[in-house]
Amino acid sequence: MSAPDSSVLRPALVTPTSVEALAATGNARIDLIGSATAQTEVGGVTLRAQDVRPGDLFAALPGSRFHGAQFAADALAAGASAVLTNQAGRDVIAGLDPTPNCVVLVHPEPRAVLGDLSSQVYGHPSRSLTLIGITGTSGKTTTSYLTEAALMAAGHSVGLIGTVETRIAGIRQPSALTTPEAPQLQGLLAAMLEQGVDSVVMEVSSHALYLGRVDGTRFALGAFTNLSQDHLDFHPTMRDYFNTKALLFQPDSAVHAGASVICVDDDWGREMFGIAGPGAVSVSTSGSADGVDWHAGPSEVARDGAQRVTVTGPTGQSYEMTVPMPGRFNVANALTAVALASGAGVPVETAIASVGDVAVPGRVERVVRGQPFLAVVDYAHKPAALEAVIATLRGQTQGRIAVVVGAGGDRDTGKRPMMGEAAARGAEFVVVTDDNPRSEVPADIRAQVIAGAAAVPLAERPSGAEPVQQIGDRAGAIAAAVRWARAGDVVLVAGKGHEAGQEIHGIKHPFDDRVVLGQAIDEIGTQQNPTDTESSQ
Repeated sequence: MSAPDSSVLRPALVTPTSVEALAATGNARIDLIGSATAQTEVGGVTLRAQDVRPGDLFAALPGSRFHGAQFAADALAAGASAVLTNQAGRDVIAGLDPTPNCVVLVHPEPRAVLGDLSSQVYGHPSRSLTLIGITGTSGKTTTSYLTEAALMAAGHSVGLIGTVETRIAGIRQPSALTTPEAPQLQGLLAAMLEQGVDSVVMEVSSHALYLGRVDGTRFALGAFTNLSQDHLDFHPTMRDYFNTKALLFQPDSAVHAGASVICVDDDWGREMFGIAGPGAVSVSTSGSADGVDWHAGPSEVARDGAQRVTVTGPTGQSYEMTVPMPGRFNVANALTAVALASGAGVPVETAIASVGDVAVPGRVERVVRGQPFLAVVDYAHKPAALEAVIATLRGQTQGRIAVVVGAGGDRDTGKRPMMGEAAARGAEFVVVTDDNPRSEVPADIRAQVIAGAAAVPLAERPSGAEPVQQIGDRAGAIAAAVRWARAGDVVLVAGKGHEAGQEIHGIKHPFDDRVVLGQAIDEIGTQQNPTDTESSQ
């Protein structure tokens, strides 16, 4: 078996926990197989047999395609001292030849107790950290980066766990984790604490909440950004999607945050604010400031997309805030970050000053090669997010807009035509291409996106709109948009943002929209005189 993955961060020192203590916490039965004893101790936890280290508890969970107990022999050979599983998994282990010497913790629903056990093994690290969880459909990553910046500006040592990367004190870590499973999360929090981190900002997905990945975690603060259609391949309805997000705020939830910041700009946010109950802090970028704790006035937008807004806080005092990214939604993200930082004890002036210099990878990220048109890469892979970024760019240009768009495979199919419709309603030139097809036939996905675009009557498209094009090769699609652009236009490449790969038939090929867009601009060029000579971000 291969060596454990060194990118899985764990603390260097762990005080072992007895299997008896773990069994008591998880209300699990202890089965001793072979010559194993109940005095066995555990010093780590993992779900992956290939990542087992001597003394680990191996979590052998039942799955839709196979049972984790099938890998128990490898885990035990690598030094696992105990296994957490259900009765079916216990029977698999007992039937191994030769019979292993193994402690088995048997629970009818092992996943349901895995978070609490993992937290116990690693010393309940979240209890010693100011842990901030951010959930919502869009804006989690941007809000996380802005909150991290505010905490660091106030002198905190900060950890960041999110879609783009894991960071400790601003330094990227060798980790491939996006939404860590409970064992990896608790080990990572313990490693951060061991390295001097006092505050952690974490994106919390609906999958993480539903599957118990954050069980055993204590959130000091939680934030809700917004809700729009996504993940309906996983959640049967939007109501189920919302109810799962609400676990971070419901007072009777085991993972509810100690304090809450809720953006109330949409109906879902207003409902979530009611669920969070007394003490929740509201954030709004619309209407009046009456009855809202944090409110942002109208945006003054600079040519480079930066916005200046007047912010009113809970005391009624006003502040001037610069948001370095375009879009009213980014004002909401910045204001949510300021409210979170304030809740964590950061002076408001410090928090507001810090957000003005933050760059978020793949979020309305400009690619500048001296070209006379605006070129932008954005992670928008949901209909509402795509609509928002197109509307933002429309408000900043007198020219036309080209959108390169697709949809991911093996994900919510219902949003595919909606992506096409959003692009066709907002842009003069739409190129439908491949995103991450994964295991699906790429042409089938494109056809669904195109169907949505085709359903938009010409009269409801921007004046001068051209027929929608289909170019499966993503680099070719980006090049087509660049060739089309004239001085003053906008080219938006949407869907993948910061991602550096494209997954096709199970193989991830190197592909970075920012790099490919820059290369297309360099290679194709333009005959007009450049109007922007800033260096690439």
